Amino acid sequence: MLQQTRVEAVIPYYNSFLGRFPDIESLAEAPEPDVLTAWSGLGYYSRARNLQRAAKQITSRGFPGTFEELKELAGIGPYTAAAVASIALGLPYAAVDGNVIRVVSRLLNDSGEISSPLTIRRLQTEAQRLLDPRRPGDFNQAMMELGATVCTPRSPKCPVCPVARMCAAKAGGTESQLPVKLKRNVTRDVTVNLALLTGRNENRGRVFLIRRAAEERRLAGFWELPAKESFPGWKGRVAGQVAHQIVNDRFRITVWKGAAPPSLPAGAWFALDEVAGIPLSTVARKALAFAWHHTARHVPN
Repeated sequence: MLQQTRVEAVIPYYNSFLGRFPDIESLAEAPEPDVLTAWSGLGYYSRARNLQRAAKQITSRGFPGTFEELKELAGIGPYTAAAVASIALGLPYAAVDGNVIRVVSRLLNDSGEISSPLTIRRLQTEAQRLLDPRRPGDFNQAMMELGATVCTPRSPKCPVCPVARMCAAKAGGTESQLPVKLKRNVTRDVTVNLALLTGRNENRGRVFLIRRAAEERRLAGFWELPAKESFPGWKGRVAGQVAHQIVNDRFRITVWKGAAPPSLPAGAWFALDEVAGIPLSTVARKALAFAWHHTARHVPN
């Protein structure tokens, strides 16, 4: 859950997820929509699917006992394998994330560009050399915490750093210049218009949603509001605007609200108290919470 997501955003999802799936067996056996619903709002949903795939692998093979066996699980790469191997199994593998890369680059006063594979390999080798093999889990967590709270990207807190006397960058006065990252990602603005369709008669008080196809690469199986462009000539009023960012795409979303036209695409009507129980895209969740009267108490952020 912490991959690409802040701790404060993760905590309520973590507690809720473990309450719903307290062990490997319950996660492995759950219907995928239930897993995605529990993850709904965190984004990067391939993480949830991989977590369930890994649970299924473990129920059939048993728990992994080595670094290599960990890497065979769905969704686990070298960093996650090293973190689990060191913390859960006590194996001597350095877990090198962005925080650790920053700490090591400053300790060495390494001016290599960190998008370079050669630089990353050099910093990983140094992290492995520094690792205390007697307490690898504690050491890895300490390095991550050091980077997250003291050796921060901007304004590192060198006066309170426990390893300041060992830091070559501090000695050279270059700590604020490291690590070197030359490539800058450009943010792209994306305009989106969504239709919040209200129902009549038996669908009064309901909202119309469409479901992404199972074979789609992104958000497969998730429910969302249809695009306004799907209904040429449909008259709606602007209910509000919301913003949402995914990596380098900054979405500016306008929500149009109005009575549903006679002809609708494949989809379904949902009462507001049903929405929290389905896999719902984060954009749809934000749009509903903002634009639909009384929705905020039904749809968690």
